[in-house]
Amino acid sequence: MAGGLVLLFLLLVGTGRCWELPAFHCNLYNSCECGFRPDLNALDCDLSRNVFGQHLAREQLVKALKVFVATDRPSKPLVLSFHGWSGTGKTFVSSLLVKHLYRDGNRSPYVHRFSPILHFPHAQNVNQYKEDLKQWIQGNLTACSRSMFLFEEMDKMHPGLIDVIAPFLGSSWVVFGSNYKKAIFVFVSNSGGEAINNVALNFWRGHKDREEIQLSDVVPAITKAVVADQEHGFWQSEIIEQNLIDVIVPFLPLRPNHVRYCVRSELEQMGLASEEDLVHSVTDSLVYFPEDERVFSSTGCKTVAFRINYYL
Repeated sequence: MAGGLVLLFLLLVGTGRCWELPAFHCNLYNSCECGFRPDLNALDCDLSRNVFGQHLAREQLVKALKVFVATDRPSKPLVLSFHGWSGTGKTFVSSLLVKHLYRDGNRSPYVHRFSPILHFPHAQNVNQYKEDLKQWIQGNLTACSRSMFLFEEMDKMHPGLIDVIAPFLGSSWVVFGSNYKKAIFVFVSNSGGEAINNVALNFWRGHKDREEIQLSDVVPAITKAVVADQEHGFWQSEIIEQNLIDVIVPFLPLRPNHVRYCVRSELEQMGLASEEDLVHSVTDSLVYFPEDERVFSSTGCKTVAFRINYYL
């Protein structure tokens, strides 16, 4: 056996294709981590310093990842579902996950992103998309069991399409040559954002601290909103019916003080001084809701960079 591997190596080198040996090794021995180098302390620090007003998201993510990473033989892949209003940090947090879980960060070939608008634009092609997506997931899991799959804008996904990957999210599917249960799936959606906002607003009106909001206060409302949305990718989905999502991660609407943190952070990244007049001008220029109370930012921190450039 050892002599055969040496011969294979020499043949690959001789053809200029020695880069294929690691993939062969991964499939044969199921021991390759594919650049999976989790640094959860750094992730927690990054979330604390650069993601504002999202105590629930931080707590849920770090806890779930610690348990998952510490398990040598997980019973199923880790499935996360991000929910919240636009601009609250869902996409940014997903990029931090990639940064702190994979050695090559966002350049890692084992991190795969899907956009319904880019990859699945035409409703009449759903059956073909299903077949393509199934083959893509299975092929990449065969190449690397530590793959991560990010599905953006699930609220714009064609209903029924995502069900094709439901078997990969459970505990009984078999992917030859790979322990696919080490994979991570992340779904990102604006759906449920209004329900989350209503919970946060009720807490504010009840003079309760934002940090008092618990997962149990928002998850039932998120689930109800997703199940009722006939245009959502999870509409009548087996993923929901079979309870294949491990952690629902809610992103709360941002208060003006959180927006100010975003402005200061953006100025720092631009190499500019954080002048308070500029910070307040940008913060005050955003739209807040409810209109008469101006409690939460309608766009979160999404337009902060543009408005800084406008005022500069």
